[in-house]
Amino acid sequence: MSMASQELADRIRGLLVQGENIREQKMFGANAFISNGNMLVAPMKDGSLLVRVGKDGMDDALAREGVGAMEMGGRTMGGFVVVSGDALEDDFVLGEWLDRARALVKTLPPK
Repeated sequence: MSMASQELADRIRGLLVQGENIREQKMFGANAFISNGNMLVAPMKDGSLLVRVGKDGMDDALAREGVGAMEMGGRTMGGFVVVSGDALEDDFVLGEWLDRARALVKTLPPK
């Protein structure tokens, strides 16, 4: 895990609610944060954050500064965006992205 992704993971841990049912799992070369078997967010090597926003949340998420579609192997992953590290410098903003992912995952069936 890179220093940038480790730093971001530490900040995310600091924003989690005590007793919240979220675990970490290796995914995409980073530690993804998982709730009920569904990925919420994953800090990336470059300090950006992969965020699950759902297909319905894509347009709104992409309209925000520093946000792009997640591409893997030349294909766009629907329902996921990448938020640049620069856009995440404020813990309040990081918390908003975490809350957005939590709200979506609460609507998904557990895996």
